[in-house]
Amino acid sequence: MFLVLTATLELKDFFAKARNGSVRLIKVVIEDEQLVLGAYKELSRSWDQDYDFFILPLLDEHQPCYLLYRLDTQNAQGFEWLFISWSPDHSPVRLKMLYAATRATVKKEFGGGHIKDELFGTLKEDISLGGYQKHVSSCSAPAPLTAAEKELQQIRINEVKTEISVESKHQTLQGLAFPLRPEAEQAVLLLKQKQINYIQLKLDLEKETIDLVHTHPTELSELPRRIPQDSARYHFFLYKHSHEGDYLESVVFIYSMPGYKCSIKERMLYSSCKNRLLDTVEQDFQLEIAKKIEIDNGAELTSEFLYDEVHPKQHAFKQAFAKPKGPAGKRGQKRLIKGPGENGDDS
Repeated sequence: MFLVLTATLELKDFFAKARNGSVRLIKVVIEDEQLVLGAYKELSRSWDQDYDFFILPLLDEHQPCYLLYRLDTQNAQGFEWLFISWSPDHSPVRLKMLYAATRATVKKEFGGGHIKDELFGTLKEDISLGGYQKHVSSCSAPAPLTAAEKELQQIRINEVKTEISVESKHQTLQGLAFPLRPEAEQAVLLLKQKQINYIQLKLDLEKETIDLVHTHPTELSELPRRIPQDSARYHFFLYKHSHEGDYLESVVFIYSMPGYKCSIKERMLYSSCKNRLLDTVEQDFQLEIAKKIEIDNGAELTSEFLYDEVHPKQHAFKQAFAKPKGPAGKRGQKRLIKGPGENGDDS
């Protein structure tokens, strides 16, 4: 656990002075377990003309920092600011985590109402004016569906249109409601309290219940080995990671179904019970699930895969398809075909 750091009196006083609009840029660093003023720049030209000239020279490739950059727009509280978190790849991991954990404190000390936007970067091009403009463009565009999300969307459409009968039980999108066993309910509560980081559940097809398999402590590198190769399972995993300077603990739901190694009945029941299980966990237990994933093999669960699923990359829209031009050169005169009677003849 990191200490709760506070700003020096000098930094607090400077924040108050800067908010009146006379300062363009503030650099904040951590020294001796305190937030201190690292550097500042006063106004020179317009915000976009000052941007790269002021910001880029202050970026140390081995030292994280926070930058507060004054824009030229205003809101009800005064000038609006851009909050930048700089966390270079070559800086020590512990230092990165310390800065990530203290990010909210800096924003609170400065005044969150003054901050219009936030930017995170590990490379100078992420923080440059061009990088910021790309960030603004990507935020204004809707996030595209990943391949997995498109597949799930199609599955849901098919489930709405189709009724499946298993032992005279009709299943639609709502699915079957197998109850959680008491030990499984207790495990969900412990996960919500972050006292455990992994849950594995299975269906008891005879008793029609959802049973707890185990809650063994599980590191990300161990997660693929938790996935059975010959039977379906439901998994809840507390995914601990850093994203854009923030330390996050996100609950991920994983539905593992090893293809046709399972019986048709088992595949149908696991697919049908899944939605009702998630409704129960999210609504009754108020457990927030950051991402829902379906896999058929534990080998898919790499750190890169999980990160991309929880934080899908945004892509710019592709240019609309343009009809190709015809061959170069003249193609001759167009022929005019007249219908009967157009020259005054009836025949």
